[in-house]
Amino acid sequence: MTDFKYEILNNLGVFTTSKNGWTKEINIISWNDAEGKVDIRSWSQDHKRMGKGISLTVEEFKALKELINEIDENDL
Repeated sequence: MTDFKYEILNNLGVFTTSKNGWTKEINIISWNDAEGKVDIRSWSQDHKRMGKGISLTVEEFKALKELINEIDENDL
């Protein structure tokens, strides 16, 4: 398994918590000392373990946010 380094630069918010205490969060994260990206994934309570997620550039996040705002909730 490849080792990687991460640092949570800014916690933007938690949008759900599971029964086992893991949270789904939006953070700004630096992966391997690179520039921070918007990251959406689940985390253990101590932030030492993480689930699968997605990292987006600021431009990608803005495009996703715009698309989400255009979705009609009745279509979900």
